[in-house]
Amino acid sequence: MTSTVLITGANRGVGLALARHYRAAGWEVIGVCREASFELAEAASRVIEGIDVTREEDVRKLAEALEGQSLELLINNAGMLHDEALGELDFDAIRAQMEVNAYAPLRVVEALLPCLGEGAKIANITSRMGSIADNDSGGRYGYRASKAALNAFGKSLAVDLAPRGIAVAQLHPGYVQTRMVNFGGLISPEEAATGLAERIEALTLSTSGGFWHSNGEPLPW
Repeated sequence: MTSTVLITGANRGVGLALARHYRAAGWEVIGVCREASFELAEAASRVIEGIDVTREEDVRKLAEALEGQSLELLINNAGMLHDEALGELDFDAIRAQMEVNAYAPLRVVEALLPCLGEGAKIANITSRMGSIADNDSGGRYGYRASKAALNAFGKSLAVDLAPRGIAVAQLHPGYVQTRMVNFGGLISPEEAATGLAERIEALTLSTSGGFWHSNGEPLPW
């Protein structure tokens, strides 16, 4: 039987690279986004557009569109980055990052639980910038806090979903050449997708709840 993966924020960057990776591996790929792209239409088996994962009504619409659908893998990839500095903090931007990076993945998991059966996996695309122990440069208050919150949510999900046989991972893709960082990263989206897929493949209930770099390095909380 063909496995199915759902990827949020799938229309470009790491999300699009993941869609291409899993489609090439023979998976059915459901790409979720606000605005579809030609590239995603080519990569995905099915595109569900017009979904803002921060909006309860949109996530409810997504759940309705997936009624009766079984998902073997859910990848919460949609994200947002702003660069705030102390003395000129934009609290609206901080709040928006919390909504997109932390609350939205939890909202999506909650809504799509009926689609996730025993043996399913959830991958939350986080960042090592959400690590408190690894923070030696400060700044980026909203991004750091939102990814730390996502990590905390993911750990709780791992505990709560273990009895259902669902494993959860928090995965840092690396410093990727995407629009989010003005294409100034160190690795391509394709390289990141390959590493992330390897971490997901290796994920089991016994390792559920962990926080890893896409290269396999365990990351500190």
